[in-house]
Amino acid sequence: MLPLSAAAETGSRRNRGFAMSKITIALEAAVATVIENTPQDGAARTNRQRVYVDRAFAQILKLIAPRIRHFVRQYGLTAHWEDAEQCCAIAVHRAIEAYDPAKAQFTTFVNWQIRGELQSLRFRLMTDQRPSAKKVEATTVSLSALATSPDGEEISPEAMIEDEYALERTEAAASDYLAEGAVSELIDAYVDQLRKVGVEALRRRPRPKRAEAALRRSEGPRLRTATYGIDPAELEKLEAKLSRDREIVERRVFQTATLDDLSLETGVTKERVRQITKRAAKAIAEIAAKDPRFAVMAEYGQPGTPKRRPAPAARTAPILPDASLPHNRLASVRAVDPTTLSPVIATPAVQQVEAVQLIAAPAPSTASFH
Repeated sequence: MLPLSAAAETGSRRNRGFAMSKITIALEAAVATVIENTPQDGAARTNRQRVYVDRAFAQILKLIAPRIRHFVRQYGLTAHWEDAEQCCAIAVHRAIEAYDPAKAQFTTFVNWQIRGELQSLRFRLMTDQRPSAKKVEATTVSLSALATSPDGEEISPEAMIEDEYALERTEAAASDYLAEGAVSELIDAYVDQLRKVGVEALRRRPRPKRAEAALRRSEGPRLRTATYGIDPAELEKLEAKLSRDREIVERRVFQTATLDDLSLETGVTKERVRQITKRAAKAIAEIAAKDPRFAVMAEYGQPGTPKRRPAPAARTAPILPDASLPHNRLASVRAVDPTTLSPVIATPAVQQVEAVQLIAAPAPSTASFH
């Protein structure tokens, strides 16, 4: 059914003698629906109004689809069909905004808007169609025609640009993403372990019977869960402590936060922060070694097995002494006639020769002593 305003407008035009086709009447009704469900003060549409507008706009595009195809072929934009359809959709929006029923029918508004948008698109895509370009006989040349592939196909300039570091940056970003996810999972596993230990300690903590009875009366009957019989206030304190420890471990172990910063922000002493991080590092290493999800991380931190160097070959000592050593070189002794020397030098020379002769003399064997 037509809205009241659209029906009234249609009836008034029929009374004035206008002959409108069924498509024109349907367009008027759909445009009236869009205008009625569009707030005038710029307020946001409600969900119901948005649904009505979407349906009416789809109906408008369906009704003028033959007209759009005709104009696209007329302006020679069949090779750019998708872009032309987008321009026609924009033209319909602008025609609805500028529509004035007192001046003309909606078909007149939308026809001129579609023509203008397609003409602008053609000038943007084919610059040689402009009057100024026709005067100088300009021709539009595609940049894709500057280079061709071995198969004879055109290569766009974007495909010709090579980034030497694209693969390296992609791999680094993927590695960082996987590392952050693994670290988060590892910290979660550590916090879960602390939670189990804390809940077990709270369960074993003795409580007065009166407090136990009051807690049961206030909570009523319930299933025996992991936290059954534990004061909710104690559980809240435990969760707050776990949240604090998680922040400390994440920022101290896996980031570059200092002890001073963590002490000021969390209200924990630097010594306590050091103890928490030391215990967490040990527990996280054990979790990574046991859990198969973190097997790669556990293997990465282990030192490699040192390779054994082959033992050097045993050197056999030769039987004969090495003649090239200084102490094994033979010394030549030359006899000097004492009469040819002066009296001052004769005595030391004789002593020197005698000393050399004594040194060169063979050592007596042990058999001679017997």
